[in-house]
Parts: sequence; C-alpha cells; structure tokens
Amino acid sequence: MLTVNANGAQIPALGFGVFRMSADELERVVPAAIEAGFRHFDTAQFYDNEAALGRAIRASGIPRDDLFLTTKVWVDRYDPERFAPSVDESLDRLGVDQVDLLLLHWSGREVPIADQIAMIGAVAEDGKTRHVGVSNYTIAQLEEAAAISRVPIVTDQVEYHPYIDQTRLKAAAERAGLALTGYFVMADGQVPKDPLLAEIGRAHGKSAAQVALRWAVQSGVIALSKTANPARVAENAAIFDFALEEAEMTRIAGLARPDGRIVNPAAIAPDWD
Repeated sequence: MLTVNANGAQIPALGFGVFRMSADELERVVPAAIEAGFRHFDTAQFYDNEAALGRAIRASGIPRDDLFLTTKVWVDRYDPERFAPSVDESLDRLGVDQVDLLLLHWSGREVPIADQIAMIGAVAEDGKTRHVGVSNYTIAQLEEAAAISRVPIVTDQVEYHPYIDQTRLKAAAERAGLALTGYFVMADGQVPKDPLLAEIGRAHGKSAAQVALRWAVQSGVIALSKTANPARVAENAAIFDFALEEAEMTRIAGLARPDGRIVNPAAIAPDWD
C-alpha cells in the first residue's frame, strides 16, 4: 500500500478508523479489513474500543510488525499524574508494547500546548510509541507544537472531506514536514449521495465514496475510511487502481463551503482557522 513520509515516519496512506464501533462490529469488520489489505488501524481512548480492536487484530494472526496502530489520549488525561498511566492502559487494552502513533486527541481549553507536547514527548522517549502527533489542532497550535517538540510531530489528524477547505492548514503542515490525516472523509453520509462525486465516479467505474478517498490520498493526505459493514470494506480499499485528473481534483475541491465543518464540540474545540 502507498505510504506517506512525514518527518521520518512511513504511514500507510489509507487507514481504517473505528470511531463509534462496538466490540461486536469490530469482530465482524476487522477480519474483512485485513483481508482487503488494511494494515493501518486508528482508535482512541475515547472510543472505548481499544480492547476489542486489539482482540480482533490478534485473532487475525497478522504479525505485529506488519501493522500500523494509532491511538489517542483524551483531554481529561492531560495531567502529569494521569497521562503516562493512561497510555499504559491503552497499550494493555490493545495488547501491544508500543503503538506506532500516539496522538493528542484535542487541544482542549485547559492545558497549554507546551505542557501537552512535553507529556506526549516523554512517553515517546520511554518507548511507548514510535511516533507522536496531534489532532484537531489549528495552524497556530500546530506551528507552536512543531517548534517546541523534542520528538518530531508527524501528523495533525483533522476533519477532511470535500466540503471543508483545509488548504491553509495543509500548507502549514507541509512547511513543518508533517502530514494531515483526514477523518470524516465521507462527511457523515453526504459524500455517497453527492451528484458530482457520483458523476466523476462513473467515469472511472468507481463509487462516490471511492472518489472522495482517492481525492484525499491523491492530495497527499492520509485518509481514514470507516464502515461497520464487512461487504463495503473491499470497496473502500480499492482506490489505488485509478487516478483522478487535475480538473476532477479541482472540481472536487470546489465543493468546499464556509459551513462545511461537521465536528465542532463546544467544550473542547479550538477557535478554528
């Protein structure tokens, strides 16, 4: 599978996200994802399914070295007494000695960026993760974090789909040598119903969902796909046998609108760019 080089990390360009998935759903869909070629799996403490993902991966028999595992620390663990123990708990639930990528899930409103970066850097230096990153950081927060982190930051995981313009944030990430990882690429169900994406898909023998995933990956973004339906997993993985034309990429980018953001929890969201 195609990989993205971000500050020395080789990250599979297409990942499988497990937000809002139950243990039963994971047990059904992870084997299908692995069969389809997925090796990059993304979870979080907040999702409450790290243990289920760990069990499903172990049951697959796939060697640990062939996998790229990401998890995220929730904002209420941003405390020197809680941060590292929470990472140990995540590792125990996943059944691994270290993850490949550990993220700060949100910047929150209580703990300074410098303190967050110091805590995640410390657990990286202790060998609990191969790489570190952030999630839902603004341009200013990302630039601050990249400038002060002792451990290279490899990604900012953010909402990314055709209806939100993340051009400026992507440029800031590239200046810092890191990549964006995109979640909600299906825009909470809007993408599969989009007439333009469907039209472009017909030209390539692909679905609107495949077009959106290909658009993200072809833009240099690490895209997280998600489905609880094992029958759809292979479709989500089949995006590397075609390429979008430049004009098609431009038309898709033109779908962005000022009110395109979907994920915006008031208690922890930053003041977006």
